[in-house]
Formats: sequence, structure tokens, C-alpha cells
Amino acid sequence: MKKFILIVCIMLLATTMLVGCGKTQTIEESTDVLALDWEEVVKESKGKIVNIHMWGGDDLVNRYMDEWVAPRLKESYDIELNRVPINDAKDMINKLLTEKEVDRTKGSIDIFWINGENFKISKENNLLWGSFADKLPNYNTYVDKDVLDLKYDFGEETKGMEAPWGKAQFVFIYDESKIKNPPKSMEVLKEWVKENPGKFTYPAPPDFTGSAFIRHGLFETTGGYKKYLKKLNQEEFKNEASPLWNYLNEIKPYLWREGKTYPESIAKLDRLYENGEVWMSLSYNPVHAASKIEMGQFPQNTKTFVLDQGTLANTHYLSIPFNATQKAGAMVVINFLLSPEAQMKKFDPKYWGDGSVLSYDKLSEKDQKSFDQVDRGGATLSQEVLEKNRIPEISAEYVHEIEKGWMENVVKK
Repeated sequence: MKKFILIVCIMLLATTMLVGCGKTQTIEESTDVLALDWEEVVKESKGKIVNIHMWGGDDLVNRYMDEWVAPRLKESYDIELNRVPINDAKDMINKLLTEKEVDRTKGSIDIFWINGENFKISKENNLLWGSFADKLPNYNTYVDKDVLDLKYDFGEETKGMEAPWGKAQFVFIYDESKIKNPPKSMEVLKEWVKENPGKFTYPAPPDFTGSAFIRHGLFETTGGYKKYLKKLNQEEFKNEASPLWNYLNEIKPYLWREGKTYPESIAKLDRLYENGEVWMSLSYNPVHAASKIEMGQFPQNTKTFVLDQGTLANTHYLSIPFNATQKAGAMVVINFLLSPEAQMKKFDPKYWGDGSVLSYDKLSEKDQKSFDQVDRGGATLSQEVLEKNRIPEISAEYVHEIEKGWMENVVKK
């Protein structure tokens, strides 16, 4: 009888250890997921709902995630991908900062799409889960981890705390039937804006593309981008940036609605261009125009150009927050998004047109041919032209100062 009671006690103790709040503890709750074998990670992710928070302002991006990615994750891994659209990446950061402050261990964000300033803020405030990238089979197989524009995000070392997802480069979009010789310098653009009042504008920061447009103005009006690759000195920068504010204020009265208001997002600027209210748009995706033509939203005469002094290029990433509820599921989703199949579909303008982060040399001959056969559209500049005119992003700390300076020196003037 005593032996029976002892056995029952042991069983009750084991049950107590495994049960919390009326449910059995998962591997994810009781074990360091990064210590698991990949097969165990995949097994743990099965049947889970993974929430990915990401900018939702582009129909093509949304369709790629909802209509191509999500069904394949469900079919292959029994993972339900829930895309949560946001207007600004800072909304995610603020949410995580609040959850960190109140010590919320089970958050609603499993994956988030970030880069640049938002990565730096996340890293400095311990909002990221850990160095997970090296655990992903596709990352190890297909990504060249030594490439600097993958290893560093706006000058900040990634340390595997985010996985590269796509490459982008800033381009200007224009209607060839209305603009015969597009202005390929900021100085010529200023004259063009004055000659064509109301036909140009840019999104208000912190919109990512609008902020990038302003950085191009900074480079050309102050002697190039190289001086901004150094560490920020706030006092020096205030003096250096004066020509930029003068430039933006000079074109302000000639902008759409006389510069009294700005589109709050690049999606709004695209609609102005689509409706013919403005004759130019902007994008950080070289294939964006071709994709919009394919969808029947942009005029057939739409083309793109870059500045003679080059345009900004960078990599965007996916990361996992410190309190993600489905960390294993997040890893499986990100690994799938780094597969040649997923990257090739994303590369196709019919699906998105985003640049691939996979090393061409690491792909199989079959996958190389698949990439080579993708038609990027007549509005897209050649890879040779784009690469020749790539310039690196500057440190994220400059971005904050530029956006703050724009508000103080342009909007409030």
C-alpha cells in the first residue's frame, strides 16, 4: 500500500511539473528552442499560429504573403501564418518597449519586419530574442554570411539577431509620356519642380521612402554620403545639414498642394501618381513600377531612373522578439522564406519583385536558371545599372536626426 501511495505521489508530482494553468507545457515553454535540433524545431512548430507583423502598405507584398507564402506553410508545415499589417515599424517597437517594461513574457508578435534604425533600437533595448539565424538550414546553405551589406544593417552588426530577407535600392518613378528627360540630380530636380508646380512631392518622414529621399538631398547638397559614414556628432551635423533644409524649403511652395501637406505614406504617393496628380513617385524597390504596371495601376509609359551620384541600397530583415510566443514556428517560417523557391517567387515582379538575399553561386544550376528566366519588366533598370549606382546606407543615428530636423526646419517653417 505504501508503495502504491509513493507511486501515485510521484505521478502527481510529475503531472504538476508538466501542467500549468490547466494545460500541458510545450517543449517551447520548458526548453531553450535554440538548443533543439532542427527536426525538433519543425516538430514543435506544427499546428501553431505564427503572427508576423509587417508594413501593410503594398498590395503586392500582401498578396505574396497571403496567397503564396501562407498556403504553402500550411500545406508543408501545418503552420498558420497570420499577417498583421502596420503603418509604421515604430509601432511594433513601441509595443515591444511597453511589453518589456511590464515584463510581458507572452507577446503577440512572433516575427517582425525591420531594418536600420528600428533594428538598432531593438538591439539596444534588448527587444530581440537572440542569435537565431545560424540555426536556419537555408541561411547556412544559401546566404553568403560574409557580405558586408548582410552582416551590417545601417552600420549595425546583426550578430544573427535578424535574418536577411530581401535587398532594395531607391529609384525614381516617372511617366515617360510627360517627362522626356528625367532630372538625374537633386539640383536639376529642383529646377524641374519649379517648372512643373504641383507635379512632385515626397512622403512625410518617418515614412521609409520619404526619409530616404531626404537623405539623397543631404548627400548632394553637402558634398556626398561618405562624410556620413562616420559616427554622428550632433553639433557638427546641425551645421552640415543647413544646405539640405534650404533646398527642401526652396522647393516646398512648388510641391503638390504647395507643400502645405505631404502624403503620409508611399502608398498614398503611388495613388497620386496613378491618378495623374503628380508625375513622379518613389520606391525602394527597383521592380515596384513594373509590378504596378503588371497590375494595371501605373501607366504603361512608366519608367524608372537613379541619380547620377547614385541611390541608396540596403537589405531588409526578419527578426524574432524577446517574448515571441511561437519561437520555433517563427524560425520555420523565416527558414522557408529563405528557400530558393520562396526567394525566386519574391524576385518575380508578378509576386513582389524584391531582390534576393541568396548567393547566386550557392544555388543549384536549376535554381540559377529559374532566377535567370524571371522577366523583371521593361520599367526596371538593368542589374548592371543598379549595381553601378548603389551607395550604402548611413548609420541609423543620422536617420533620427534627419527626420527630427525635417520637422523642425521644414514642416514648422
